[in-house]
Amino acid sequence: MTRLLSKYAPSQDGRIQHITPESAGWKYVGFDVYQLEEGQTLTLPADDKERCLVLVSGKASVVTPTETFAHIGERMSPFERIPAWSVYVPHNIHAEVQAETALELAVCSAPGFGNLPARLIAPKDVGVEQRGKGRNKRLVHNILPDDQPADSLLVVEVYTDEGATSSYPSHKHDTPVEGKETYLEETYYHRFDPPQGFALHRVYTDDRSLDECMAPYDRDVVQVPRGYHPVATIAGYDNYYLNVMAGPERKWQFTWENDHAWVNSDNYPRNKN
Repeated sequence: MTRLLSKYAPSQDGRIQHITPESAGWKYVGFDVYQLEEGQTLTLPADDKERCLVLVSGKASVVTPTETFAHIGERMSPFERIPAWSVYVPHNIHAEVQAETALELAVCSAPGFGNLPARLIAPKDVGVEQRGKGRNKRLVHNILPDDQPADSLLVVEVYTDEGATSSYPSHKHDTPVEGKETYLEETYYHRFDPPQGFALHRVYTDDRSLDECMAPYDRDVVQVPRGYHPVATIAGYDNYYLNVMAGPERKWQFTWENDHAWVNSDNYPRNKN
């Protein structure tokens, strides 16, 4: 099995995904997912990581030493397509999450070093946009974009309908070029509706020294250390993914692959008559 694909793996404490910089072989992005029962509590430590806690589904209260965010959450499935409730927790601050319903919680982490306060990111604070055209359309929820305060993290959730592509035309963010491209590691947490679905997710470089195509299923994670990383959905199954990115510079700047950049142009969709 490819080392870039982390399979759904439930454990006794409710954790179903556990990706660290050490396990991924990179420096910045950490990612965990928990499936908690109503009344179950999760404690996150005070350490050198900032965190964005994303309520993928369910309701909870989140308590830090300075703030209490009580009874947050709205959607009971990510496929309701309303923005998630999230909480930003800076480094050196512990947090306690208490599930008030069945809870699917994503814990996005990266190096923290500033003096930001803990804060609630409510659905009204999330930028919503439609990207693409033709068979390349997707719905984007910008939970923690680069114009909102954080030390390292970028967090976004994306919906792609059956038979469409996403993270496409192919693009990369692995070579720092001032004003043009930044180095960002990335994870994709995949969900499917209906849940037995899958997608095709390719990660590849220009020289093809990395060229892997994976079939993530429900609650699997694809890791993108470098290269292009398009996603193609399969007929009959809608796809949701939660993206986490981080790197030495907190800007989302990327380069299109030359061969496919035309898909952004007025020539797509092509006139086939």
